[in-house]
Amino acid sequence: MLLKSCFDRFASFFGLIFFCPVLFVVAILIKVKMPEGPVIFKQKRVGKAGCLFTMYKFRSMTVGHDGSSVSVAGDARITPLGAVLRKYKLDELPELWNVLKGDMSLVGPRPDVPGYVDCLTGEERDVLKLKPGITGPASLKYRNEEILLTKVENPQKYNDEVVFPDKIRINLYYYRNYSFWKDLQMIVCTILGRKMKYNNELI
Repeated sequence: MLLKSCFDRFASFFGLIFFCPVLFVVAILIKVKMPEGPVIFKQKRVGKAGCLFTMYKFRSMTVGHDGSSVSVAGDARITPLGAVLRKYKLDELPELWNVLKGDMSLVGPRPDVPGYVDCLTGEERDVLKLKPGITGPASLKYRNEEILLTKVENPQKYNDEVVFPDKIRINLYYYRNYSFWKDLQMIVCTILGRKMKYNNELI
């Protein structure tokens, strides 16, 4: 996957330059609208080969909150500005730095918090052979995951028993059927908010 790695570094470098004005404006808005905490949210996530790395995002939640790692639309922990950042995926722009550093890829499985990886068994652990991504087939299919979880009685249980296993299925297919051109299509669909056909399903 040399082409994928080279493209990641090239695209993330120029992406940071291109989005520099946006990063600056969002940082100021967070500092003004949510002055009680840091601009950047840092969290340990599981990367390739199960190694932990620090992922960077724009903060979208209140400081010192408690609760589930699963968030839903309308979650009281999410600030009004944070909701807007999440809607348009602006909170994830700092992850371009993770891609440039080599912790992440532009396309791949979303990096999970420690704990979920422990649930992987057998061939499911093949997803750990991939660098986690900013976007990917599972991310596209569940782009409205927070809204989906508001429609079930127990969001945490539904995530653990339905959404998480389905993401593993999709990410395993991605691992076994990698295509650079599909990566490019996923990036375009992520930016434009469009759907695409992947493994005989619309994501």
